[in-house]
Amino acid sequence: MDFRDPHTMQFQQTVRTPQCRGINHADFAIDGSYAIFSCEFGGNLIKFDVRQRRVIDSLKLPPPSMPQDVRIAPNGGLFYIADMLHDGVFLLDGNRFRPVGFVHTGTGTHGLVISRDGRKLYVANRGSHVVEDRPLGPGSVSVIDFATNKVERTWPIPGGGSPDMGNVTADGRYLWLSGRFDNVIYRIDTKDGTIKTIRVGREPHGLAIWPLPGRYSLGHTGIMR
Repeated sequence: MDFRDPHTMQFQQTVRTPQCRGINHADFAIDGSYAIFSCEFGGNLIKFDVRQRRVIDSLKLPPPSMPQDVRIAPNGGLFYIADMLHDGVFLLDGNRFRPVGFVHTGTGTHGLVISRDGRKLYVANRGSHVVEDRPLGPGSVSVIDFATNKVERTWPIPGGGSPDMGNVTADGRYLWLSGRFDNVIYRIDTKDGTIKTIRVGREPHGLAIWPLPGRYSLGHTGIMR
């Protein structure tokens, strides 16, 4: 990982993470003291001390595993870990650094986006267990209620698709996601799940909406806190 000054982007330091093969997505503890990173090709997670800039623990997930996006609950209680091979989301106690539950969502669970009111977690199920695949897979978007940690609804992509990463508009009305294997992006109405598809270039992986409310950037697709 490279560290840079957040104001000038001047390079500061490189920290090697041999414990994490395919270091991928991440999110920070609510107080910013540590971060949880997914290791896509190692099937594990690492806990990283932000102040000391070092890996302090590693956690192997049940095999076979391919952890993807990481997101902390709005109340800071649990981390949610998307796993593309388990077809769902692990619930992780970050302080104790251990799984405390699992929620099945759909094939190829990949991206996690929090609703603007902080009550729901939108889960993009990419419809595939591999990093490169054909279009029109069984892609879908599941909605998890943070209060119950249960899936309250799932929106299939009409005709098949591959929802990946994205974000919610500032007013919370639309969820925008890239369609990785289908060369499209999706605009999903968060009230009823109505999906509009727009064709774009080859293999769109992320989709940022800007500007968004929030003070700190968590990177990737314009995730703000």
